[in-house]
Amino acid sequence: MKKDGKKETPILIQMGIFMAILFVAQLLSQLFPPSFAVPTPLIGMIILYILLATHIIKLEQVEKLGDSLIGLIAFLFVPSGIQLAGSLDLIKREGLQDVIVTIISTIILLVVITYVGSFFIKLHQKINNRKGDD
Repeated sequence: MKKDGKKETPILIQMGIFMAILFVAQLLSQLFPPSFAVPTPLIGMIILYILLATHIIKLEQVEKLGDSLIGLIAFLFVPSGIQLAGSLDLIKREGLQDVIVTIISTIILLVVITYVGSFFIKLHQKINNRKGDD
């Protein structure tokens, strides 16, 4: 039991919720044409957001596993670091271009995420305002 009196969902059920969402996301990802590949985890995050925003899934039902996965995120980047270390010759030759492209793409990514997040926040507020008017 949590402090606020809400019952915690068992971790296996939380895993099942995440697995079901990723399964559906994988099916949807395969519907996109190869020239416009959309990553399964991105689709899964959108599905999870929609399910949370519409209260089909309550936050308590996925919170514990989500917090655990966020705690592991640094560990999940270790393989990328190892791969990067194996490419030191390439970094010596093209390092400056890589740094410039990384900085520019990061800025573009942050701007796009900001606008998409803002759009979904406004959409969520409109949905909640309509529910309040009913």
